[in-house]
Amino acid sequence: EVQLVESGGGLVQPGGSLRLSCAASGFRFSYYAMSWVRQAPGKGLEWVSSIMRGGSTSYAAAVKGRFTISRDNAKNTLYLQMNSLKTEDTAVYYCAIDIPPYDDRGQGTQVTVSS
Repeated sequence: EVQLVESGGGLVQPGGSLRLSCAASGFRFSYYAMSWVRQAPGKGLEWVSSIMRGGSTSYAAAVKGRFTISRDNAKNTLYLQMNSLKTEDTAVYYCAIDIPPYDDRGQGTQVTVSS
């Protein structure tokens, strides 16, 4: 059974930083591309970033240059380093196996950017 557990969310001021983590189990993590997706209040699921098995990365235009996705296959863990956070980054962040519509995702971690 696929299990994905996110952590690291919280309340941060605009311009601040957070690092999200996602612990994966129940599947061969290193074999899969992984993604971060988010859902803001009242909006649908939005793709944020992906990392391929070989480590190549891609980002949504809204976060490019501010967020960095990475993975540690030895630890079965996915990360998202978020810098220069903006109020519009407020959302629940999910890690997911990179297969749209991202049904295999965790329970999410709340990120709130507010002064």
